[in-house]
Amino acid sequence: GRALLILLLSATVSLLGGLIFGYELGIISGALLQLQIDFHLSCFKQEVLVSALLIGALLASLVGGILIDHHGRRRAILVSSLVLLVGSLILTLARSFIGLVIGRVTVGFAISVSSMACCIYVSEMVAAHQRGLLVSLYEAGITVGILLSYALNYIFADVDEGWRYMFGLAIAPTAMQFLSILFLPVNPVKLSSWDSDCQKGLIQLQNTEDRQTAKREPYKEKHYSFLDLFRTRDNMRRRTLVGLGLVLFQQFTGQPNVLGYASKIFHSVGFQSNSSAILASVGLGAIKVVATLIAMAFADKAGRRVLLMAGCVVMAISVTTIGLTSCIAPLAMARDCKAAADPNASHSLTQHPLMPVSSQPAVSPILPALGAGKSQAGPGFAATRSLAKAFASTQSREGVPDSSLTQKRVLIGQAKEETVGSIGPPFGGAPWAEHTVLNWITLLSMMAFVSAFSIGFGPMTWLVLSEIYPAGIRGRAFAFCNSFNWAANLLISLSFLDLIDAIGFSGMFLLYGLMGVMAVIFIYLFVPETKGQSLEEIDQQFCRKR
Repeated sequence: GRALLILLLSATVSLLGGLIFGYELGIISGALLQLQIDFHLSCFKQEVLVSALLIGALLASLVGGILIDHHGRRRAILVSSLVLLVGSLILTLARSFIGLVIGRVTVGFAISVSSMACCIYVSEMVAAHQRGLLVSLYEAGITVGILLSYALNYIFADVDEGWRYMFGLAIAPTAMQFLSILFLPVNPVKLSSWDSDCQKGLIQLQNTEDRQTAKREPYKEKHYSFLDLFRTRDNMRRRTLVGLGLVLFQQFTGQPNVLGYASKIFHSVGFQSNSSAILASVGLGAIKVVATLIAMAFADKAGRRVLLMAGCVVMAISVTTIGLTSCIAPLAMARDCKAAADPNASHSLTQHPLMPVSSQPAVSPILPALGAGKSQAGPGFAATRSLAKAFASTQSREGVPDSSLTQKRVLIGQAKEETVGSIGPPFGGAPWAEHTVLNWITLLSMMAFVSAFSIGFGPMTWLVLSEIYPAGIRGRAFAFCNSFNWAANLLISLSFLDLIDAIGFSGMFLLYGLMGVMAVIFIYLFVPETKGQSLEEIDQQFCRKR
């Protein structure tokens, strides 16, 4: 009975950890619509507010590893829950822009520490044959959290100061996670008396063979310094290569940006403004949840390597297809930002006479990828309600000053595609009507990409990371790789529009396709199969390989 309880509590901690993470990533897109009116936010301030979470997360991944290794995983989760409660309170009660930024940085810090500690804690608590399932549950939590945030964005869209409720509701799952972790044993690896603690927590969930081997050869926890990650001792350098390769390819296959432009792609198929955003976010969100559940079911059967390689192959094919179709049927990509507090709102038409405001999709992804924390970009960081309602009076399109190139290209693109206002019937008069088939191919590729990511790179990266390092340095190693993940995410997000200016939208996607092919080769050559092995066996397998 106790073993089952521990199993259920571990699952709860994993799921709630992911849920909070996804929720905090997704909620900002709806909150921004109200915040920019209440606080008169310029485009730059909106970007700062969205990036604040990533900056907090990056900070956490620099210091979080030390906390996890030296104070134990359980304590790290408890501390991060408390910090998250503080951050959510700051956001809920915020009265100024600075308050909002501090709150977002605090929340980013907390979810980043929590994400690392949850994955490691759960991977150490459960038996080898359940590890894939329970660590992947974290990823499933993220996808559900993102969906939940979109639902709440929708519900509170017309409520006065609804953003306070959006931020405040994160307190409930955080408190639940805090309570469930209190009942779990201190994590087995922290205690040197391996044998006695196995009796208490770990081995109860494992079979008798595991118990016998653990008794026969007591596991000696070795001590590592941070620099050991780059040395040949115990083959650590190879493990670091595997970890960094996985997190960097996870971002460089373009996942944050493909999702960031989801609503544009939906729009081009003929779904008009308001419905396009809802479809982009909810539709892709639902696909992600289903795909992550499939990954959970197969993680311990098919194995990590197989799912990673299969996912990568499908992702490479999908982005290449999007690249090729957008060569023939170009999608106009503008630097989108709506500043509500624009005094010259009434002149918005005279500034860009060629850009009919009505023809713009009324919903724009706000800085494409600031969505993608961990492995998740909120499906299309697009608002779930038509902005037309919120800004009927002050709709203005601010061109970012240095983006004259983009402006010109968008104008040319639109002139070519005799833009029709999106006032017509939902499918009639779509500007890209002549390429209907290609647009549907693009849309299906997009869905294939999202599901392949959620089966492969999404859950498996974090699962493999929580398995390949020895216990003594697992926290710091995980955090080190995680910091590269956040940094790559920021880089990909911020360079996206400039890269499109340089090589074009289709060139960008073909580049992502190339990265996907390289990722397949990397996984084939370097990533070992870890399914069904205890953490000690994985460690020994690495030590033996040279």
